[in-house]
Amino acid sequence: MFLFDQIEEMAVNLWNWALTIGGGWHVNGERKIKLHYVACKLLSMCEASFASEQGIQRLIMMNIRIGREWLDVGNFIIADECFQAAVASLEQLYIKLIQRSSPEADLIMEKITVERDHFRVLSYQAESAVAQGDFQRASMCVLQCKDMLMRLPQMTSSLHHLCYNFGVGTQKNNKYEESSFWLSQSYDIGKMDKKSTRPEMLAKVLRLLATNYLDWDNTKYYDKALNAVNLANKEHLNSTGLFLKMKILLKGETSNEELLEAVMEILHLDMPLDFCLNIAKLLMDHERESVGFHFLTIIHEHFKSSENTGKVLLLYIDMLLQRKEELLAKEKIEEIILAHQTGRQLTAELMNWLHNILWRKATSSFEVQNYADALQWYYYSLRFYSPDEMDLDFAKLQRNMACCYLNLQQLDKAKEAVAEAERHDPRNVFTQFYIFKIAVIEGNSERALQAIITLENVLTDEESEDNDLVAERGSPTMLLSLAAQFALENGQQIVAEKALEYLAQHSEDQEQVLTAVKCLLRVVLPKIYQIFLFDAAFVKLSQPSGEEDLSLESRVNEAQWFRKIAWNLAVQCDKDPVIMREFFILSYKMSQFCPSDQVILIARKTCLLMAAAVDLEQGRKASTAFEQTMFLSRALEEIQTCNDIQNFLKQTGTFSNDSCEKLLLLYEFEVRAKLNDPLLESFLESVWELPHLETKTFETIAIIAMEKPAHYPLIALKALKKALLLYKKEESIDVSQYSKCMHNLINLSVPDGASNVELCPLEEVWGYFEDALSHISRTKDYPEMEILWLMVKSWNTGILMFSRSKYVSTEKWCGLALRFLDHLTSFKESYETQMNMLYSQLVEALSNNQGPVFHEHGYWSKSD
Repeated sequence: MFLFDQIEEMAVNLWNWALTIGGGWHVNGERKIKLHYVACKLLSMCEASFASEQGIQRLIMMNIRIGREWLDVGNFIIADECFQAAVASLEQLYIKLIQRSSPEADLIMEKITVERDHFRVLSYQAESAVAQGDFQRASMCVLQCKDMLMRLPQMTSSLHHLCYNFGVGTQKNNKYEESSFWLSQSYDIGKMDKKSTRPEMLAKVLRLLATNYLDWDNTKYYDKALNAVNLANKEHLNSTGLFLKMKILLKGETSNEELLEAVMEILHLDMPLDFCLNIAKLLMDHERESVGFHFLTIIHEHFKSSENTGKVLLLYIDMLLQRKEELLAKEKIEEIILAHQTGRQLTAELMNWLHNILWRKATSSFEVQNYADALQWYYYSLRFYSPDEMDLDFAKLQRNMACCYLNLQQLDKAKEAVAEAERHDPRNVFTQFYIFKIAVIEGNSERALQAIITLENVLTDEESEDNDLVAERGSPTMLLSLAAQFALENGQQIVAEKALEYLAQHSEDQEQVLTAVKCLLRVVLPKIYQIFLFDAAFVKLSQPSGEEDLSLESRVNEAQWFRKIAWNLAVQCDKDPVIMREFFILSYKMSQFCPSDQVILIARKTCLLMAAAVDLEQGRKASTAFEQTMFLSRALEEIQTCNDIQNFLKQTGTFSNDSCEKLLLLYEFEVRAKLNDPLLESFLESVWELPHLETKTFETIAIIAMEKPAHYPLIALKALKKALLLYKKEESIDVSQYSKCMHNLINLSVPDGASNVELCPLEEVWGYFEDALSHISRTKDYPEMEILWLMVKSWNTGILMFSRSKYVSTEKWCGLALRFLDHLTSFKESYETQMNMLYSQLVEALSNNQGPVFHEHGYWSKSD
């Protein structure tokens, strides 16, 4: 027992603490509900809570409160649990009340208190059931509450409003049958206590019920809807109820006589003019024109003395025009004009309405290209303007009239109208557009250009009020597009170019920009400007796709067009490599928007290869180290991308022997060599292993390796050795090319004038000479100048050895020179005597060890 007492105390303290949220704790709404729920659960565990009436009442209060809180936060399952617990406790309390003896009056009051709590629980349960879509349970709860109203009349109003709210909610969710039930119950319950339920509220419920029947099925439930609205009007008559009744009558097969009787009833009820006009318009909208017009006539007479009689006439005119009874409408307009001229003017509001009617009619005539008729209606509008009333709408009217005149080819009248518009609204985009059109028609290019410039300034002015109006009709640059098209159609190319230029610059529409750029590219323009246009197109194509942007297919098609045009322009610029490179790069960039098929990949590779070639040449010619580095670095990026494409293509097996690969290799080697790239050696490691390189490639590598600012003699030497090896493997050696390769190899191995620098051992160099001599012995085609050079080179090498006191080598090399002498033909006679004499002197010097004396005169050149 002691434990239960502690639990009860704990539960009560927790409940009270959650109520006050003391101690500085921050607890949100849902956490407070959970604390209350835990406290209630703890309390229901205690037997003492059910032992006394006070304990049961406390549990009832707690469960009702917690259930309401859970209901408000949308936790219907726990809310229902709490309400069910409250009902069980109420039943227990009711039994205890009956079992104990109390005075009759006290017992009745206590029973009423229990019933009132039960009523609250039932209404909350109904709310929960409606929220969960359980109509049957909700209706049972409400009907129980309704039965209790005889004993609890003070709860009538709350149940009435509860049912009304249920009706509104279910109608919004298109649950018309349920809504009809709730609204009917709301009305029935409201009638039970008319002291607390005002007639206006009862009428409101009935009107909603009638509307619900209409929305549910206006044919099947027509009578119920009409009965409901009639009952509403009896409860409380107002304009809303009368208007709804007319709507219901128009939904049924009501005769014109019945309708006329209904509208006359409205008139006898002294309803305001605006309401009567709305009824007339409703009749017109439901194709009951005869009744509607008759009612308008009656209204006009009824309100003749009213200041608002103009409203009737304007609505009458509007309806006449909608029925295409234009002659009668014009008669009524003339009446208004006459009244206007005699001082009986319409109010500003009604005048705006009249202008709207006239302009709407003019617009409909304009749209079917009946420009003369449109002008008539605009002219009616113009007649209501006085000299002191000219405003922006007057300028707009003049522009509209000018447009009609232009379509009717009445240029002089169009000019007058535009002049008026310019006088009152010169910075308006449409004013400038019509100025432009007239200037183009007249062939006044200067005036047209000025109008285009002004138009562009206004369109790009963020504070311009006209931009909002243009935006409503489409792109703010729509007028520039129309201007360009109009200028081209009328042979004004220069003007069209300016409009297209502004269009490409300012439009946010991808397709519009690309079209403008394509038009400009078809015009003969400076190449630099064409590059700018391609850049603009590339930017637009690069923008992320939106709902209103180009489709993927359109984007690809546009990119293909620009890619091909850029390629063609690049080919045409062969005399200007720098511009040519720009177009090739643009073609490459455009190709990135195209599918990466074989054709596109080859095109990309070619573009990059051409661009790299230009950058490489620019790097060769650069006047400063900075410029050279910039050009060469750019070329290297292009080469590497090109290599990636080449490697991808090689995977198909179709391009394994593509000559482009060798060119890329040479380009990359030259760039890395001139940049003094530390990765040059690792790059060459893979090059040396390539199986398909030709002698020409190795010879070119050797030349590049020694071309300033590069200086890689060892690389050049290795390349020449590989080239020589390839020559020797050929079945038929090209002696001329072989001799040049041998010349370069020997000259690099033992440079002229060198005394200490040798890139390879002389024994190896001797092998080259022997190899050359062997070829000379086997062929008569070996160039004699090369034989002569070999003779001189070997002789000078011998003299170099003599200077180093290497006498055996001296005699060996000089003897080799004499062997080359034997193969000379035309030069042999010139050199033979002198060579033999020098050789004799050399032998004598070797015998007498007179090296220094001989060395001074011993070197020879081909010119000696």
